[in-house]
Amino acid sequence: MSRLFANENGRVIPTLGEELTQFRQAKTTFHVSTADEPSSLYILARPFPGGAWPLHIKINNEQYTSINSNDHTRYRWYEIEVKPGVFQTGNNEVTLYTGASAMNAWSLALEPGHGTPVSSVSDDAGHTWRRENMGYLNAVRAEYVVRLRSARGCDPNPPPLTMESVTHPKVIALRERVPKSITRRQSLLERIQALATWVCMSWEHTGSGRATQYAPWDAETILSWGGARTGHNGQRPIVMCVHYAVTFVSLCQALGIPARCLALMGTPNGTDGHFVAEVWMPEFGKWVVVDPNADAMFFDGNEPMSAKEVQAAGEDLNPLVRWGSGSAYQMTFSHIRLFVRENLLKNLCFRHISIWPHANMLSQPQLSPPGHGSISYCETDLVWACEDRERGFGMFRYFADESYFNAEPEDYQ
Repeated sequence: MSRLFANENGRVIPTLGEELTQFRQAKTTFHVSTADEPSSLYILARPFPGGAWPLHIKINNEQYTSINSNDHTRYRWYEIEVKPGVFQTGNNEVTLYTGASAMNAWSLALEPGHGTPVSSVSDDAGHTWRRENMGYLNAVRAEYVVRLRSARGCDPNPPPLTMESVTHPKVIALRERVPKSITRRQSLLERIQALATWVCMSWEHTGSGRATQYAPWDAETILSWGGARTGHNGQRPIVMCVHYAVTFVSLCQALGIPARCLALMGTPNGTDGHFVAEVWMPEFGKWVVVDPNADAMFFDGNEPMSAKEVQAAGEDLNPLVRWGSGSAYQMTFSHIRLFVRENLLKNLCFRHISIWPHANMLSQPQLSPPGHGSISYCETDLVWACEDRERGFGMFRYFADESYFNAEPEDYQ
């Protein structure tokens, strides 16, 4: 077993980071109970395009190693193996900096909103430090996204799935948005399929390569911003696979259908992820996966499949996929056609499945991340399969067995 130490929850704003120079250095602290075990540092950072400056790492004020610049120009995880005895029992400091004099070398991800952070920033090469006015704009209190996994200890149990109350005013208001042609459908499966089609056709998929202003996980806002192609500060919003699933899940719950969000990943730290939904179908006694972005479900004969069943179905999903009429609209966009052909139908994104346990995005918006999908997955709330901990997902905190993934929603037990 092992244990993750993290000072933040991975709620990273991709457009706000700490730019590291020889003068501007970043530091965070971990309290370790034993120093005789190997450990791993995980750093969420990005080099500047064409940069030549390595990212330097000190542990307890001693130079430990460096990460050379590369062609990965989005925030991604860097894992550093740390030998036994390097960390000391008690508090340990990890410092990051570069040799550049300008802010043109490496950006370190941060999570703003911390009143009393343990992270700090220096503007004079480490002579003095402050825990305020952080980030490259000197505007926030924050924790840097640097994590430590120790070989000793155990991760906590994952949190339970939490869904909306149908009496919450935002849920009631959202229910009124659903066309009557959907609510009049007789069977649950027909309502699910019709709702997925409606969501799929409500806006054009817009990822972080086409916009920079991330839409919040609020279904009403997503429908408005996506349809108008205009959001906060008049900018075009990012409304991508995450937002289709979030909107679909919130709408399902407004109609009294238990639903949850799944974050998928093909390769750890890769760009081949996806975000879908699952709904609970009592008729089949299981969760059933729905992709409202592509308007797709998967069937084994006449029985809809769960995400785990799709995962085990092999490398060709063509015989299993059932498209809704909304897919024709999405397929008019070349980037969606490419994703479907090279990822979805080859079952790449289903290799690693995680549950987002906070399905109450309307009533608890503060729990939703501000940039998921625009950078490598980093939210500590994601719950992965137990076997994924040793498959490149050691920067996360929660892992669970099949019973967690298959459990009925509480209202149906």
